[in-house]
Amino acid sequence: MEGWHIWVIIALVFVIVEMFTSGFAVMCISFGCVFGAVASALDWEIKWQLLVFAIGTALAFMTARPLVYKFFYKKEKEVKTNVDALVGRKAIVTERIEGELHPGRVKVDGDDWKAISTEATPIEVGEAVEIIAINSVILTVKRA
Repeated sequence: MEGWHIWVIIALVFVIVEMFTSGFAVMCISFGCVFGAVASALDWEIKWQLLVFAIGTALAFMTARPLVYKFFYKKEKEVKTNVDALVGRKAIVTERIEGELHPGRVKVDGDDWKAISTEATPIEVGEAVEIIAINSVILTVKRA
């Protein structure tokens, strides 16, 4: 068995180990083994093979690993759920809203909510409004 065969076998073992771990670190070592295999195939001495292995591993850590993290570990935009998802939605007034001091009621997706308005003029029953804020169980709305 030639030296480059051993490097390739070690690289394959590291690839298999990477399947059971996370972080892409073991795969970078596997890339280094491939570099060592190339050096061995060129009949370089073992000290040069180890040096090429170390350089290949370092290059993989500096280039391949950040690229993998960039594409596979993206931070997705935060998805708003529950009550937070109501901001920006439309609602229908079911009970007249007369500003902040005299709340009314609105219906959103079949749910009935207490609502106040930022506007000075009353909002009548049946009008469409947009939810602009939520304070506990009271929605702040404006005309849509």
